[in-house]
Amino acid sequence: MALQVRETDSPDVFEVAGRGELHLSILIENMRREGYEMAVSKPQVLLRESDEGMLEPLEHLVVDIPTEYMGALMEKLGTRRGELLNMIQVGDSRLKLEFIVPTRGLIGFASDFLTETKGTGVMHYTFYGYGQYRGDIPSRNNGALVACEQGEATAYAIVNIQERGTLFIRPGTMVYDGMIIGEHSRENDLYVNVTRKRHVTNIRSSTAEIAPKIDEPRILSLEEALAFVAEDELVEITPKSIRLRKAVLGRGKGKRLS
Repeated sequence: MALQVRETDSPDVFEVAGRGELHLSILIENMRREGYEMAVSKPQVLLRESDEGMLEPLEHLVVDIPTEYMGALMEKLGTRRGELLNMIQVGDSRLKLEFIVPTRGLIGFASDFLTETKGTGVMHYTFYGYGQYRGDIPSRNNGALVACEQGEATAYAIVNIQERGTLFIRPGTMVYDGMIIGEHSRENDLYVNVTRKRHVTNIRSSTAEIAPKIDEPRILSLEEALAFVAEDELVEITPKSIRLRKAVLGRGKGKRLS
């Protein structure tokens, strides 16, 4: 009953409404296991118009964390428009905190919560009701590293590109123009040629054949991918792969590359 599917003006595009990220990700995961392929846009909350203005869904969030992580958690939820309701000391070293947080603010929060508490925190949230719109919530601060050529990613290219941000792929991964291969360390998107190969010559040096050091890539889960994408990006899902891409492909042509 909580899952609704609506048709749109496009015959191959559907609007799916569910109960949060987990509900939608379960549907997507079941479909990909059945052999379906699809592209999913960034999840959005359903707002309501009223006589009092715009209303948005709110969640009652309860967290159980070690005391030393309280400051970092308060800062994270503060930027997500969270409001502290109650705080209870649990034993000598843990706290139980209750918040009212907009549903928008909890998109992608689970992975940040585990990172901030180093896996020692426990969280649970339930639907609280509709309340006044809480204002803008900062989205992803960093841009994306976007492939501008089609082909196979090479270790030679990755070594130079990994200095610009965090990569999502390994050498040997097939990429295409418009595929997001990593998170840029700055706010803007950067189009890069990750298929570039070493220029072959007959000259050899003592250091030329040393294997390059490649950082371990960040492999996104389905939930993390849904939380990561921006408004102009899509999560491309197939039975074998989860990839990120720009909604409009081919913009890498003519861009200044690293």
